[in-house]
Order: sequence, then C-alpha cells, then structure tokens
Amino acid sequence: MPIQQTVLQQQTRGRGFYRLDDDIEAFVRTSGMVSGLCNAFIQHTSASLIINENADPAVQNDLERFISDLVIDGDSRFTHTAEGPDDMSAHVRSILTQTSLNIPVIDGRLALGTWQSIYLWEHRTSAHLRKILLTISA
Repeated sequence: MPIQQTVLQQQTRGRGFYRLDDDIEAFVRTSGMVSGLCNAFIQHTSASLIINENADPAVQNDLERFISDLVIDGDSRFTHTAEGPDDMSAHVRSILTQTSLNIPVIDGRLALGTWQSIYLWEHRTSAHLRKILLTISA
C-alpha cells in the first residue's frame, strides 16, 4: 500500500486542548490501512500535539497551569514580541512539547490505550486555524 496523506484543519478558540483522535481515526479508516504507522505533524510553531488522558479534564487544567508557571506570557527576557505577549511563550511551549506523533495502526485502528487521546494544544490566546499533516504508511 502506498503512503497516503491528508491535511486536517482544526479551528481553535484560543489557548487550550482540542481532541483530534476521532478525525485522525476517520482518516485511517478511509485509507484502508490494516496495519502500519500514522504520523501526525502540526505545521505551526506556536501549537503542539500531545497524547494524554481523555477521562479527567483536571489533567488538562493541571498541564496548562504547570506550563503557564514554567513559561510566562510577556516574560521580560523575550525580545520577540511583534505578535503580542503570548507569542514567544507559545514558541517556547511548542518546543517543550511535540510537533509530531507516531501512532501504530493495528486492525485498521489507531493503537491508543484505553485512556489515551490525541490533542492539539493551542498555545496562543487568540483563535487560529491549525493544519496537521497526516501520513499513513504500511
């Protein structure tokens, strides 16, 4: 089976977590892939991709609180401020997390664990249209 690709677009409302696994799972299903690997790559420098717990929203709140303490918007050490006080902090957040994920495909489905989901983590405070390149290969 040849490599297949598509671009998933996700509109965000600002900083937060946006669940993607249903949309990625749909792409895997329509591809006909039975076993292989699905790569998700976000084409931006101020948002990231993560796999994390999907059952308790407190996990997302705790992650946001932790990284907000670690990387402060408007930190006086940042000189890149052209797009606002959350711009450089969003770049730092993205390099501390991930820009791509590899998820195994088994029996035509993403091989996520029981409590795992794939999220786009928007690091900017304003809304953005984000693009995620999905690639599947056997």
